[in-house]
Amino acid sequence: MSAHRPPARTGRRTRRLWAAVLAALLLGALTACGSGSSAGDSGDSGSAAGSSGAFPAKVETKFGEITVESKPQRVVALGWGDAETALALGVQPVGQSDWLAFGGDGVGPWAKGLYDESPQKIGTLEPEYEKIAALKPDLILDVKSSGDQTRYDTLSKIAPTVGVPEGGDQYKIAWQRQTTMISTALGVAGKGEKLIADTQRKFTAAAEAHPEFKDRTVTVGSRTSAGWGAYVKGTDRVNFVQQLGFRNNPKVDAEAGAGFSVQVSEENLQLLDADLVVMSPIGIDAKKISTDPLFRTLPAVEQGHSVVFDDQNISQAFATNSVLSVGYAIEKVVPLFADAVK
Repeated sequence: MSAHRPPARTGRRTRRLWAAVLAALLLGALTACGSGSSAGDSGDSGSAAGSSGAFPAKVETKFGEITVESKPQRVVALGWGDAETALALGVQPVGQSDWLAFGGDGVGPWAKGLYDESPQKIGTLEPEYEKIAALKPDLILDVKSSGDQTRYDTLSKIAPTVGVPEGGDQYKIAWQRQTTMISTALGVAGKGEKLIADTQRKFTAAAEAHPEFKDRTVTVGSRTSAGWGAYVKGTDRVNFVQQLGFRNNPKVDAEAGAGFSVQVSEENLQLLDADLVVMSPIGIDAKKISTDPLFRTLPAVEQGHSVVFDDQNISQAFATNSVLSVGYAIEKVVPLFADAVK
């Protein structure tokens, strides 16, 4: 899906297969769809809500400054976690993409019950533009996305579109910035600031409770049917562990290209080794990681300093990394990390 520097011994065919699997599995279902509905705006609250000074709202993006002239009534949320962010701010999108194939309303259990009516499901990597236009949106959120120019140009012809920020291509945008951009566009900047502060306090409390995390190296990786990979600096999963005090594996970052991850060949699997190794199964059983003979030879694994997510909710919360999901992830993941670094 995006360019990255593969290990020297990886062939072209394997790279193509890896890219295809990442696109289809790591980012979720390509064309998640559901029943049509028209959920209304649930109403604003917070310091900026409903104030005459909230609009016109201006949001800086890679594509220039986007102006939202008045309070949006029909929002379509397409970016990774954009719908959950809108829900956290009291706005129910009429359409959204379900990146991790949650089903139902297209959001994780941490956002259960926040929709009054289920939204129309829109495809992820290839959104159905006619379906989006039929929803008659007055604002499109595509904040955590690929940053593709053609995608943005097409969406912006339908409605004002808040795309990725400068430097935010290939989903490289932290939940804090995502929340700030979306809350500004929705006219509830004050509520966004409070959400960020409340969530950040949870990270601070977790880091203070576990000083053993500070400056420990960590590899955050995954395995699909195509092979192994590791996430690079600037991506959600790495940002999450860094806020707890960890340092991303410098050997992985040295291999980083434009993409959100690097492929790791079996011959080079020792690249994954760090003070803590955290792995997510994508489209495979977790046991394919934990029982793999090569994986088990990593010094961190031999010493018990590894975590393999075998609970789908935990893995998906860790992957979603929205302002709603990170609190759930902190609660569930931090104890696992603490046990593994003892």
